[in-house]
Amino acid sequence: MQKQISITAIGTISPIGTSISETWKSYENKEHYISSKEFQGKDVWVSKLSKDAENEIERIRQSDNKYKSLDNSVLFAIYASRQAVKQAGWHANDNFGINIGSSRGATSLFEKYHKSFLKHHKSDTLSSPTTTLGNISSWVAHDLQTQGPEISHSITCSTALHSVLNGIAWINSGMCNKFLVGGSEAPLTPFTIAQMQALKIYSKENGEVPCRALDVHKTKNTMILGEGASMICLESGTTTNALAKIVGVGYATEVLKHNISISSDAKCFQKSMQMALGNLKPNTVDVVVMHAPGTIKGDLSELKAIEIVFGKDAPAVTSNKWKIGHTFGASGALSLELAVMMLNTKKFITVPYIKDQKQPKKIETIMVNAVGFGGNAVSILLTKN
Repeated sequence: MQKQISITAIGTISPIGTSISETWKSYENKEHYISSKEFQGKDVWVSKLSKDAENEIERIRQSDNKYKSLDNSVLFAIYASRQAVKQAGWHANDNFGINIGSSRGATSLFEKYHKSFLKHHKSDTLSSPTTTLGNISSWVAHDLQTQGPEISHSITCSTALHSVLNGIAWINSGMCNKFLVGGSEAPLTPFTIAQMQALKIYSKENGEVPCRALDVHKTKNTMILGEGASMICLESGTTTNALAKIVGVGYATEVLKHNISISSDAKCFQKSMQMALGNLKPNTVDVVVMHAPGTIKGDLSELKAIEIVFGKDAPAVTSNKWKIGHTFGASGALSLELAVMMLNTKKFITVPYIKDQKQPKKIETIMVNAVGFGGNAVSILLTKN
């Protein structure tokens, strides 16, 4: 970390809210926001936006004729970005940078256009421009009328935290002093669900909580997909309106033995967490918001890595995936969002079905983890002080 980086605003849309205040109220209750939806004639667990949130997205879609052809992943990003920039007090002539990522991008549109192609043997006119990955940041830049740099990328499920790294790098380079970063995902489509089911990691739980993230006693994989977006305003220096400060970043990629797996002790997480700590003592960290997708191997390997890095004084851990599902490329930003809220309220959000869950003695420093296919881990260290 060459410069102090402040988080000055967060915009959000997810199954638990369309604002930070609404989202925090949802975190304070013990309910999950997972429900059943029919795909290909079968009921599947998903975490989808509320009807009110869907109406907000539809208003954006109908507000501009050009927006009617955009995928939900783009519209989610526009909604959350408008919130964040307004909260931060940024203006178009600030020429702030934009880096928004997505693991899958315009999944729904891609499936729709491909289905049409198979039927009619020709492609729809807008099938290419509306399904490119660069679509998200480009349209957000258009909507906000900023002329700063705009970048889109996909690094699977650590995409959003990689966008944080990119924003920090641009600010440290002196090429920008403000960057809007985050992730957006709209993966609740038949083919995407089928892909996850083919990997045999999707939840078939019949209990009260379909996703058992952090449950070390589960005997089945319980990952569930969710949708949403979270956008974070980064600024150079320590600002008076800072919600949190980023005091450490770490990243690592490990050699793969399988297309979807990481090592049993998550060596990539060990390296990313140690890098984020830097010269800080491990007991400085009070809470880790884990990636914890609800799979047996994924949860256990990350817990093992935390034990190795932090030892006997391991911090309290939590995850939001039991409540909102796994939002792929947006998940890291939604986890960071949770961490910022805990820092500002000094309240720890527990996982209700975990017995004797360790509680933090204080909440002053929080680490946020994310990892994706390819063993690409990112760890971000936050403090309010």
